[in-house]
Amino acid sequence: MIGMRFVPLVCKQLFRARTRSGLTIAGVTVAMFLFSAVQAMQSGVDAATTARAGDTTLIVYRKDRYCPFTSQMPQSYEQEIARIDGVASVVPMKIVVSNCRTSLDVVTFRGVPTEAFVSHHAPTLEFVEGSMDAWCRRSDGALLGEALAQRRGLHAGDRFEAAGITVYVAGVIRSSEPADQNVAYVDLSFLQFASNSRAGGIVTQFNVNVSDAAAIDSVSKAIDAIFASAQEPTKTIPEKAFVARAAADAIEIVGFMRWLGWGCLGAVLALIGNAIVLSVQDRVREHAILQTLGFRGSQIAGLMISEGLALSIVGAAIGGGLAYGFLTTASLALSVEGHSIPVVSSMETIVWSVLIAACVGVLAGVVPAWQASRRDIVSCFRAV
Repeated sequence: MIGMRFVPLVCKQLFRARTRSGLTIAGVTVAMFLFSAVQAMQSGVDAATTARAGDTTLIVYRKDRYCPFTSQMPQSYEQEIARIDGVASVVPMKIVVSNCRTSLDVVTFRGVPTEAFVSHHAPTLEFVEGSMDAWCRRSDGALLGEALAQRRGLHAGDRFEAAGITVYVAGVIRSSEPADQNVAYVDLSFLQFASNSRAGGIVTQFNVNVSDAAAIDSVSKAIDAIFASAQEPTKTIPEKAFVARAAADAIEIVGFMRWLGWGCLGAVLALIGNAIVLSVQDRVREHAILQTLGFRGSQIAGLMISEGLALSIVGAAIGGGLAYGFLTTASLALSVEGHSIPVVSSMETIVWSVLIAACVGVLAGVVPAWQASRRDIVSCFRAV
């Protein structure tokens, strides 16, 4: 557009109209804050519900049940599932949630047999605080996902109560899996008794790991066939599909919010375009002087477009940075029926937001810049 030697001139023009530039940047900041937040939520939905070719985890749930409060199956199903060809491991799980409705602050307890957790799940975790030994030593110990611990202000050694269950925080864990960020892992036997269910033997679901991803459909059908005539029939589906089904309403809401994000970009386009149009009207005679000094029409257009680019980049950087800081600090997660969809912003999201805003800023300045470049010197001096 223009050479680097003209950057001081662009900055000077922006600072001359401080109020207009400030208000434009503020508007872009608000719009890009909302856009970045929507993008972060969409990224969380994609990570939690989009199946990959290598996924090998199945969820066995009580048929025609959705909320964890209503899904109850005998723990003895574990032995029968383990005998099916293609099943690598089976982990029974009891789930208790503080709220089964869609919410941004839900505590989800996951009761898992200690031995199964240590052998199958622990190797994928990173301890931020506490240790696995501290969890194994206490029957009421809990390992909290990092996001849950940050949101509730909890640390190793604290005690906290939710859903009528009081636990000791034995550690805070970090995981690449979205589902682990907002849960509290406790021993299965402890949760079965603490939740006032029957004296053990009842679980909410089974997490089944299949040895070959290609056999995931055949294994799921075999599991459901075994328990089709049982008192507690089952419904087995891949983990990502299970989360997508449970959070279908929330996903639709997030999908609708994408239109809000595009609306924010439209607002950025209007704000920057308006600012540049006003700038052109205010500086008609200055453009004539620049032409007298030898500036070509393309260079004047470049100055106008560069102003829009600068306004969009500054506003987007501030808005995206605020969104990143807020979402990182707040550790929000959209929870429904015991499943968490994290709302986590990343630097990649912020960079894309700034790049998109920069493109919008350039686009907003094209028409007024073209009009300014087409004016001849005489008509510019005659303009009021």
